[in-house]
Amino acid sequence: MTPANRLLALLPARDRGRLERHLERIPLTYRQSLYRARRPLDFVYFIETGVGSLVNTMSNGAAAEVGTIGNEGMVGLPLLLGDDRAPTSVYVQVPGEGLRMEAELFSAELARSASMRLVMLRYAHALFNQVAQSAACNHFHSLEQRCCRWMLMTHDRMKTDEFLLTQEFLAMMLGVQRTGVSAAAGKLQRAGLIGYSRGVVNILDRRGLRKRSCECYGVSKREFDRLLGNPPLHAAQAREVKPRVRGVAGV
Repeated sequence: MTPANRLLALLPARDRGRLERHLERIPLTYRQSLYRARRPLDFVYFIETGVGSLVNTMSNGAAAEVGTIGNEGMVGLPLLLGDDRAPTSVYVQVPGEGLRMEAELFSAELARSASMRLVMLRYAHALFNQVAQSAACNHFHSLEQRCCRWMLMTHDRMKTDEFLLTQEFLAMMLGVQRTGVSAAAGKLQRAGLIGYSRGVVNILDRRGLRKRSCECYGVSKREFDRLLGNPPLHAAQAREVKPRVRGVAGV
C-alpha cells in the first residue's frame, strides 16, 4: 500500500522499510505540541492527514504562523539541517493522524542513506519556497484571495471535504484579526463556496475557490508537485480537474 505521507511514498523501498520499523501511528489532536522553540526535538512526525502550524512567537507573546506542514512533509526539519532545535514551534492546527519516530533514530537512518537525505532536502526546498511565496502573498493579495488559498491548501491535505479550521488559526495564517476572518469566510459562504459553522469548514465548490484565490496557491502547489511528485487526487480534486462533456443533440 502506498503511504499516505508523500515523503514516505517518495523514499526508495529499502529506506522506507528501515523507517517503518521505528514508526508509531498516533492521533494528531487540536493544538497538540509537536515541538517547542529552543528545545531539543524528541520526535519527528510524518503527517498523513491534518495540518501542523510552524509558529514564531514574539517577546510580548504575540504569535504568527510562518509555515504549514501536511501530508507532503515532515515535522522535524532542523534534524536534516544538522540541528536539534529551532526558534519556532510546531503544533497541530487541523487534527488528523500521523506517524512518529524518535529523533535520534531518524538522524541515524538519515546518516546512513544518501537517497533519504536527497528526498528530505527536496522537501526542505519546497517548504522554503512555500514560506517565500506566503511572504509575497501577504504583501500583494487581498484577504479574500489569501483565505481561499489557505482553505485550498488545507483541503489538499485532508481526505474529506469537511474539516476543523478555527477562526483563530485562519487569523494566524492570514495575519489579521478574527473579525477580518469572519467577514471573509462569511462572504465565501454567501457565495456558496463553503459552509462554515463553529470552526468547521465544508468545501462546497472547490472550483469556485480556485477562481477567487490568488496565483500563490497554484505556484506553491506546482513547486511541491515538481519536487515531490504528483499526489493522488481525492474526490473533490478529481471533480475539479475532470473535463466537462458537452451534451449531444438528440440524446
